[in-house]
Amino acid sequence: MGVIIIREMVGTSPTSWSDAARQAVATASRTVRNIKTVEVVQSTAKVEDGEIVEYRVEIKIGFEYEG
Repeated sequence: MGVIIIREMVGTSPTSWSDAARQAVATASRTVRNIKTVEVVQSTAKVEDGEIVEYRVEIKIGFEYEG
């Protein structure tokens, strides 16, 4: 492994924090190749009327530089 580039993003899901992380990685993998690592930095949720309506995770994805 050479150089790893780190990018931050936020994933969301109506189901769970783990699904939010999966959604973020799936979205990133459409345009980013060679994703090697994922770090969940923070987990939060949106609440309406006393119920969680959206799970959110801030993640850092690491991918190998191809330059």
